Amino acid sequence: MVDSTSPPRIPDRVRHVPVPPDAHALSTLARIDYENAVLADLDPAQDDRTAEQWARAVLEDAPADTQQALTQGWTSLGLHLGPAQSDGHVLGWPVHHSAPDITLLAAGPTLGLHGQLLFQRRQHKLLLACFIQLDDDTARALWTLAESRHPQVMHQLLEQAVFRTAPA
Repeated sequence: MVDSTSPPRIPDRVRHVPVPPDAHALSTLARIDYENAVLADLDPAQDDRTAEQWARAVLEDAPADTQQALTQGWTSLGLHLGPAQSDGHVLGWPVHHSAPDITLLAAGPTLGLHGQLLFQRRQHKLLLACFIQLDDDTARALWTLAESRHPQVMHQLLEQAVFRTAPA
């Protein structure tokens, strides 16, 4: 799903972490059936972006083929997306809440799967967390097809964005 021309790996700059309790508390889902988080260490020159600017850097500044694969994947899971690039959406994900340090994207279901992406700035770090609520057997079956690749995709998306935005 993520472009095969990945940048060289940035050792230990992006890593999987348990979802921190303060980030978990920001989800507005009735129940969380799946969660995952990756954390990036940022160069001080990268600290000037807001959480929403980071969301756009991760998703909308990804290569076109990656954006297309992501959008196709999300819609195949039944997520209801809006316009790809607009003030109220980030690559189709409705902006549910946006503040300088926190942006929560929330896509509603067409097939019983609710999704949320949280971008949270921390001191010299960026957290990307995903929360999924599965309402029925159809949603669970759809998610089973994507779940094994999901952590890798999140890691690659954040890693590529950190690499693209790094000072030269």
